[in-house]
Amino acid sequence: MKRIVEIVPARPGWYARWQVSPEATRCYPVSLWALLEEADGTGREVIGVDCIGQWPGADDNEAGGQFVRYLFQTPDSGAPEDAEPSPSAEDLRPGGPRLQPVTST
Repeated sequence: MKRIVEIVPARPGWYARWQVSPEATRCYPVSLWALLEEADGTGREVIGVDCIGQWPGADDNEAGGQFVRYLFQTPDSGAPEDAEPSPSAEDLRPGGPRLQPVTST
């Protein structure tokens, strides 16, 4: 099991790209970056959580979507052409955020 070591907000311009069909991709803005660590203190990795609460390896990501990569586009260059707008509060999945509280040691 992994634990969250640190969470930082993502700067504007970061996107997570997902393959939703053989011919189509979809990007969502990344909301935050989380540093994960194995329970034994080894094997750290950084993951981005997108604005709809998905991240690579999550069990309840959008059905049929496979993570492709993170990408950055400067805010003044606009969003990627396959970008979805950030959802409103009403559009978010029921159940709220999936992140669990972490106790520091």
